[in-house]
Amino acid sequence: MNETLSTEAQINTEMLGYIWQCFYTSFLRYWLKWFIRHATGKCELQRICSGYQPGTIRTTRAEYALQSSKNKVLRGALQESEDHLESCVDQIMREKHVKPQKDPTFKKSLHLCLLQITGYSSLYTSVEELRKVVFDSENEQHEAMLLELWDLLMPAVKLESRVNKQWGDIGFQGEDPKTDFRGMGLLGLTNLVFFSENYTEEARQVLSHASHPKQGYSYAIVGINLTEMAYSLLKSGALKPHFYNTVAGKPELQHFQQLYCYLAYEFDKFWLSEEPESIMEFNHYREKFHSQVKTHLQDPDVSLTLTVGPKSQHGLQE
Repeated sequence: MNETLSTEAQINTEMLGYIWQCFYTSFLRYWLKWFIRHATGKCELQRICSGYQPGTIRTTRAEYALQSSKNKVLRGALQESEDHLESCVDQIMREKHVKPQKDPTFKKSLHLCLLQITGYSSLYTSVEELRKVVFDSENEQHEAMLLELWDLLMPAVKLESRVNKQWGDIGFQGEDPKTDFRGMGLLGLTNLVFFSENYTEEARQVLSHASHPKQGYSYAIVGINLTEMAYSLLKSGALKPHFYNTVAGKPELQHFQQLYCYLAYEFDKFWLSEEPESIMEFNHYREKFHSQVKTHLQDPDVSLTLTVGPKSQHGLQE
């Protein structure tokens, strides 16, 4: 009986929440915006752009404002190409009666927000296309990347032949690594190479930890698994706060690869600190690490940046 009442109360609460959300989005929000516009002399986008520093809060609020707008021009801005964003901002300013001389920073601020918003969608498209490319041993570029990975990680050891058991030394499952790229395609290989090429010392350090007789793990296989983690976070939109905070403009493939480097390096530290009894517990600790990353991404000030190796500029400026 108590369980039934509890379920009914939960359903009623959810229903009230749904009704309130509908009422707010379809009626109350419009009149609140109208009142504040007349009280301040600024439209919602102006208040967002002037009221917040560059980063997650400003861009996500601008994104929500554009998505929720009844104006087709504002909603359409979220699908514009990079080449048309400047003219799109001009059109928005005309639609919202924003005078450049009265708000000289608005155009630049909104343009940056739109670069980040539309750039995120473009980045996902690029990542997805690379993921769909099947590793082809007949492709010279694919083969060159694979051999480069070996040379970067094992500079003192000669690869005796293209297909042999040595690949197990860097964490592949069989004698031919191409079979391990089936899930993430060429994306898995490019991430492994990017980490090894740009953070060579750190990649070799992680490989040495992965080769530990008791607490080790399959370096390459785990790396491909972490690529899948990064991909799923990107696809779900969970990485928006990170990119909105760390990329002053359009996020590119290299920014996604930098995020992968962070995951690869941090997962190694996490694995060692957890001291798992065996590799058989990998899925459990993988999910625990995944949950920690998602928790970090809920922080509006999040920046999942690898702080070792090459120096790079991550601050947002206007």
